Amino acid sequence: MAARGCRTSEVPGASQPGLLTPPVGGVARAAATAVMYPPPPPAPHRDFISVTLSLGQSYDGSKSWRRRSCWRKWKQLSRLQRNVILFFLTFLVLCGLLSYISVADQWRAVDGRSAEERKARPADPPVLPAPQKADANPENSPGLLPQKPQRHFRRGPPNLQIRAPDKDSKDRRQDDTRRRDEVVGDARQEDSTQRTVVSWRGAVIEPEQGTEPPSRKAEGPPTKPSSQAPGIQNQPASPNERQRAVIDAFRHAWTGYRKFAWGHDELKPVSRSFSEWFGLGLTLIDALDTMWILGLKKEFEEARKWVSKKLRFQKDVDVNLFESTIRILGGLLSAYHLSGDDLFLRKAEDFGNRLLPAFQTPSRIPYSDVNIGTGAAHPPRWTSDSTVAEVTSIQLEFRELSRLTGSKKFQEAAEEVTRRVHSLSGKKDGLVPMFINTHSGLFTHMGVFTLGARADSYYEYLLKQWIQGGKKETQLLEDYLEAVEGIKRHLLRRSEPRKLTFVGELAHGRFSAKMDHLVCFLPGTLALGAHHGLPADHMELARALMDTCYQMNRQMETGLSPEIVHFNLYPQSDRKDVQVKPADRHNLLRPETVESLFYLHRLTGERKYQDWGWEILQSFNKYTRVPSGGYSSISNVQDPLNPQPRDKMESFFLGETLKYLYLLFSDDPALLSLDAYVFNTEAHPLPIWAA
Repeated sequence: MAARGCRTSEVPGASQPGLLTPPVGGVARAAATAVMYPPPPPAPHRDFISVTLSLGQSYDGSKSWRRRSCWRKWKQLSRLQRNVILFFLTFLVLCGLLSYISVADQWRAVDGRSAEERKARPADPPVLPAPQKADANPENSPGLLPQKPQRHFRRGPPNLQIRAPDKDSKDRRQDDTRRRDEVVGDARQEDSTQRTVVSWRGAVIEPEQGTEPPSRKAEGPPTKPSSQAPGIQNQPASPNERQRAVIDAFRHAWTGYRKFAWGHDELKPVSRSFSEWFGLGLTLIDALDTMWILGLKKEFEEARKWVSKKLRFQKDVDVNLFESTIRILGGLLSAYHLSGDDLFLRKAEDFGNRLLPAFQTPSRIPYSDVNIGTGAAHPPRWTSDSTVAEVTSIQLEFRELSRLTGSKKFQEAAEEVTRRVHSLSGKKDGLVPMFINTHSGLFTHMGVFTLGARADSYYEYLLKQWIQGGKKETQLLEDYLEAVEGIKRHLLRRSEPRKLTFVGELAHGRFSAKMDHLVCFLPGTLALGAHHGLPADHMELARALMDTCYQMNRQMETGLSPEIVHFNLYPQSDRKDVQVKPADRHNLLRPETVESLFYLHRLTGERKYQDWGWEILQSFNKYTRVPSGGYSSISNVQDPLNPQPRDKMESFFLGETLKYLYLLFSDDPALLSLDAYVFNTEAHPLPIWAA
């Protein structure tokens, strides 16, 4: 049973019969294996340790731990997380760039200050010390130190020197000479030279040859000749009664401004607060030369200190090119000429440079607005046009800035506008439309002609540029004379029943008997032209228009002119000559009437013009004076019981109105002589250039 499937056999030598044996071959192989190949010894057990080194990280012994790259971690973030991180990083980069630019500009300004001062070193100007009644101790006057003789290098025209017309002028020159050190602290030592002396209200300016610094020679001399302008008289008589009334009015207005609006643009006297237009201390700058002329030393020095310490033009603000030029640039230039203080010229040059981007247009006709911090210029939001008056009434200031600094870029930019307007079509016998496009350089809104808002000072500056430049620029004179003839032919009418001569408007061939109070600049301009040799009938027309402007005030219940009047043209009517619409009966404390009264009195000597101005000053005091300080424009000149104050004192009330009243009441023709100075349209006197 056990041997099923295998064969059996006996092994030789086996002693036990019947024993089962395996096949011989199988037994031999088994025996051989047991003897020749013993089993191998077991292999030794080996252990291995894996170590991973990673800086800044620890190994926690976990099998799931692995090193991840920054890129893998970034990819594992959600799209929202990545966008947030990218936005934050971009924001940080932009903030860093803006901070760098701001800091770099400040350092450039600091580093370049001395160089700019060397470039902007003014001509030797008239220096007028304080009135005799002022405190002689310079420590009591901020910003003033005893003056040593000094030399100002001329940047083109000869220096302006003021001397007294009497025999003792040389002694007074030596006694009254002073030096103005900058309140900002930059002490400059300069060579000595003899300087003439004048009082606060002026003297006679005579030329003295100066030296042009090498830094200006590369730019070349100014395009216009130097000035030789007499100043205001050395030792005038004490202010008369009417002039003292003007000084009192100014001090009252200044008290309100100083108390409630110091350093801001305009005073709101009723609410005892302020309003901002440019944020540049507009009223303060506009009033600088008025304070000097009125002899208000304390107020002037306080204002000068503010200009030195606080007036900064590096700010992100849009300014109107025209308004900022006539008020700020004109005010600084005038203050420089009257006081001889370099501070005002440096500020003027800085501001002029910031206005130049406005001229960068396809037509070279400037935009109406420019950002003085960024240099970005643009037209008004509602149009691409500028007004003709605005672009043609900045030339006096820019030309004078070039004459003083020796840099022709200011004059060239402004005079290019004059040349382009001169060659345009669309005029009517010298009369110009009100608007001009900054892209095409062409007139727009054709067929509308006025001497009121948006066109008025175009005609004024034609004459005054001709006078400023020494009566050499015949193109300006021709345009002015043609315009006067156009006024006579198209705009001049007489009212009923008193036959008042007035200047109306023309719209597409249709005459309107509307006359802005702004047009009352015209009598003074016509009289000034006649004084400088233009036809005598200009003076006759000036007298007639002056009567009309006085009646615009006289026929109102408050004695103050409204903003706009309409004249009666019908003889059978029972109406007065002067008619006022409800929307036009406000008064903004404007100067145009008293401006022309000043010219007419100065050039004719007739006392009635002073009397008319005195009536107007009394009306201002009665209906616009605010007890807490300041004067307010009013809404209704026909209601003396309730003139309705508008709670705003325009800067030109101090810069123009009170200045012209003070000059009107003076009987001294040498006080800012019209043969020596030309007034810009904001009443800032600039010297007439000598031949």
